[in-house]
Amino acid sequence: MSRPILIGYQLLIGFSDTLTGALLIIAPAFALGLMRVHVPADALPFLSFIGAFVLSVGLACLYGAFVMVRRGSPCKVEVVWLLTAISRASVAIFVVAQILAHTLEAGWFTVALSDSACVLIQAIGLRNGWLAHVAR
Repeated sequence: MSRPILIGYQLLIGFSDTLTGALLIIAPAFALGLMRVHVPADALPFLSFIGAFVLSVGLACLYGAFVMVRRGSPCKVEVVWLLTAISRASVAIFVVAQILAHTLEAGWFTVALSDSACVLIQAIGLRNGWLAHVAR
């Protein structure tokens, strides 16, 4: 995989999660409206808490992009990919289970789909050594 594509991927997911997390913290109802999902008003404080988690994943991804741009250790980016993939896989599994249990509306499937896509990309990349020469 080419270095510019991997840096672009890192920046895309990093900024996406950072912005989503910040919006969930500051304006959870607005963020959910953009996602076209609804929750009871009394759940909004808990969604702000979840926003802190989403923000941290986004910042970790931006750190990975920073390491790539600075041509730092590929091991650092591999750790970012591994840990964010574990987090994303956990979220995807949880969201799908909750949709199937009818406790989350089907609109949440986009969260599971996007997280699953990142997990797949990162798992393939880690297995195939995409990051070995990207950071160097």
